[in-house]
Amino acid sequence: MIERYSRKEIADIWTLENKFRIWLDIEIAACEAHAALGIIPAEDLAAIKEKAAFDVKRIEEIESQVHHDVIAFLTSVAEYVGPSSRYVHYGLTSSDIVDTALSLQMKQAGDIIVKGLDTLIAILKKQALKYKDTPCMGRSHGVHAEPTTFGMKMALYFTEFRRDRERMLRAIENISYGKLSGAVGTFSNVSPRVEELVCQSLGLHQEPIATQVIQRDRHAEFMAVLAITAGTLDKLATELRHLQRTEVREAEEPFQKGQKGSSAMPHKRNPILCERVSGLSRVIKANLNVALDNMTLWHERDISHSSAERVILPDSTVALDYLIHRMIFVMENLHVYPDAMRENLEKTGGLFYSQSLLLKLVEKGLSREDSYTLVQNIAMRVWGKEGSLKELARKDPDISGRLTGEEIDEIFNLRGYLKNIDYLFRRAGLLD
Repeated sequence: MIERYSRKEIADIWTLENKFRIWLDIEIAACEAHAALGIIPAEDLAAIKEKAAFDVKRIEEIESQVHHDVIAFLTSVAEYVGPSSRYVHYGLTSSDIVDTALSLQMKQAGDIIVKGLDTLIAILKKQALKYKDTPCMGRSHGVHAEPTTFGMKMALYFTEFRRDRERMLRAIENISYGKLSGAVGTFSNVSPRVEELVCQSLGLHQEPIATQVIQRDRHAEFMAVLAITAGTLDKLATELRHLQRTEVREAEEPFQKGQKGSSAMPHKRNPILCERVSGLSRVIKANLNVALDNMTLWHERDISHSSAERVILPDSTVALDYLIHRMIFVMENLHVYPDAMRENLEKTGGLFYSQSLLLKLVEKGLSREDSYTLVQNIAMRVWGKEGSLKELARKDPDISGRLTGEEIDEIFNLRGYLKNIDYLFRRAGLLD
């Protein structure tokens, strides 16, 4: 059974409500750590844990005056807690809370993206196995090359999306770091034990060395994985767009009941979903450049990264999740046309057998250069519509004089091109 879940889940991660909730969780965890060290009295910790809350509208109201989101947040919390709030944010700086929370938000978003990839990978595996032995033309430079199978096309994306999943898991691990080491990361007014206890409670690692912020190479890596995954989605979407062209029409994205393809031409069935995937993937890939620029900050910190991250991280994670689910829908409902694949295989009069013919002539003792010339000469005549490659090979005395009729028949046999498909599927983990 393919797992389903709501796409709204990833957007909720980036709401102010969720962000402030994580901030409060971190602040309370820090208070608990300080209480364990004897800095916060038990009765004050109890009051903080009982009363601590916030109001988003109130935070926005305060921020409009103080122009500092963390101070606005702490003021709102203090209004709920009362006198014991003097211990909230004790010895900490804003980035201790903001960066640790951002790590958790990215981790949450990454976990959802992995779930989506799991679903897409399962569908690709199903399609790969279904069409494992369905022959189709393989192309290089957009020109007919040699046969493959449609299942091999699906297997290619199955393996690449698995790599995207592995990259995402590594990126989640490398972003799962917290930092509560004070104004410039030296623990000048907070014990390292506080950071240790808070990170343990949140399921994060401690940032080994930080300035005022967690260094943005971690965030750039996370964005790079989003961009690479978007690139794979674009790659698959582009392949399907090519396959849907009228001259090819070997596969087609789903065209739903009541859908219209053109305001002018009623016959149109356009690959709009795949085009949407290609278009939005460009936004995610472009956002990677911003993340790379964010790595460079003045001295121990500036906040040039902050405003950009508030755009690129929510936009990129939400967009990628959306694109994954668009592709899940496309691949699960893909129209595949094996008859058209067979027609396209036969379209060029067997030209794709040229390499097999060349190699057989080499086996018979002819030089590779001479073999190539002989085969190319008759291949160019096939392009000129003078006959099929097999027919012209039989008629050419320099070829037929070296090969028997049975050998020519064996050369022009499609099975030879597909004999290792099972081996490749086993190597890709698609067959036992």
